[in-house]
Amino acid sequence: MAMLEVHDLHVAFPRGKNDEIEALRGVDLTLEKGERIGVVGESGAGKSMLAFAILNLIAEPGRVSQGTIKFNGDNLLDMSDRQIRKIRGNRISMIFQDPMVTLNPVLSIGTQMIETLKAHRSISTREAHRLCVDKLKLVAIPSAESRMDAYPHELSGGLRQRVVIAIALLTDPEIIIADEPTTALDVTIQAEIMALILKLCRENDVALILITHDLGVVAEVTEKLMIMYAGKCVETGRTRDIIDAPKHPYAGGLLKALPQNAERGSKLYQIPGSMPPITALPTGCPYHPRCARADDGCRATMPPLENGVACFHPLNQDAEAST
Repeated sequence: MAMLEVHDLHVAFPRGKNDEIEALRGVDLTLEKGERIGVVGESGAGKSMLAFAILNLIAEPGRVSQGTIKFNGDNLLDMSDRQIRKIRGNRISMIFQDPMVTLNPVLSIGTQMIETLKAHRSISTREAHRLCVDKLKLVAIPSAESRMDAYPHELSGGLRQRVVIAIALLTDPEIIIADEPTTALDVTIQAEIMALILKLCRENDVALILITHDLGVVAEVTEKLMIMYAGKCVETGRTRDIIDAPKHPYAGGLLKALPQNAERGSKLYQIPGSMPPITALPTGCPYHPRCARADDGCRATMPPLENGVACFHPLNQDAEAST
């Protein structure tokens, strides 16, 4: 039994009195202890929605309309608010995109960290303070003791994100969900933060769900990969297998668009068109309006996810047929 099992997950939002639109449409995900999986796709693919659903943070009137989310065998969707709060931020932690949104600007770093720890553990303030300083040291924040008295605006973007990571580690979680954790940082700091997250997960045997649009990052950090498009998983498998030989045309397009795959001085590749909004999804495969391999079958029917890919005409099909 996997530590986390998401099966046939649907998230719906009402549209009018008798209609709903689906932001997630039958997503599956499994995560073993200590395993690292990347969730990749353009904005609007449903990556963050998946994270919010796992943590039971879907804002009303949205709802999980179908499926199960099992953590160590227990369905999180069947739990009360009190039960889920014992897991959220405790056994499953999240690192959000922007630390200035995560951190309270009017409270010191120490106050926020101590409050987080005492919300999940029966612990004295003195012991909580000691543990918080230890976590700040763990994420390589210099002068950790004095940083406890600092306010978020007094820290650089990289240090703020390190504080957020330290908060995520406070309760020794089994899973960390990192939602675009380096978006607001410059390239050098991005590399440092991702190296830190990878190091901490390896040393503490913590499982990681890394949500990003950057295939270059997941190639360095994750073992498994899930490509999402318009609320569905279109390809999944070992990260290196997909990077080396993508099957879905969308995955192939994302890889082709990486700067390192372009010839020096040439224009970067861009996938034609854009992802459809969930309010106006096409029939059949949602990627077909952008896909050069699409035919009438693609336009009529959504291909099932088989052998790790949801495509009637995968990229490796011609090569396999000739062998």
